[in-house]
Amino acid sequence: QVQLAQSGGGLVQPGGSLRLSCAASGSTAGYGAIGWFRQASGKEREGVSCISSSDGNTYYADSVKGRFTISRDNAKNTAYLQMNGLKPEDTGAYYCAHDPDYYCSGYGLETDDFGSWGQGTQVTVSS
Repeated sequence: QVQLAQSGGGLVQPGGSLRLSCAASGSTAGYGAIGWFRQASGKEREGVSCISSSDGNTYYADSVKGRFTISRDNAKNTAYLQMNGLKPEDTGAYYCAHDPDYYCSGYGLETDDFGSWGQGTQVTVSS
C-alpha cells in the first residue's frame, strides 16, 4: 500500500495560479502512475491528469489542456500539478491517486484505475 500526502491548494482569483504536490511513500511508490482528480460540489469525481513513472507519459482532460501541467520528481516520488489560468469552474476538491500497475496511456483515467488516494485539498477560484 502506498501512502500519499498532498499539499497546496487554497483560494485564488480567476486567472491566478496554484501548484499542488503529492508525495508518495511505500515500497511500490516508484512504479506505475500518479493521477489527479477533482470533485466539484454535487458532481462526480473526474480525472484531470496523470503521469507515468516509467517514461513520463502524460494525459490531460480537455478542460485543463494548455493550462495545467503535471510533472514528477522520481527521486522524491513526488508529483506536481501546476495550475495556471484558473477559472471558477476549476473549483473543487483535488485528489491525487497512485497505482503501481497503471500506465498513463493518454486516453483518460478513471477512479477505479487507482488503488491509493491522497487526503484531498480544496481549490477555490473566486473573485
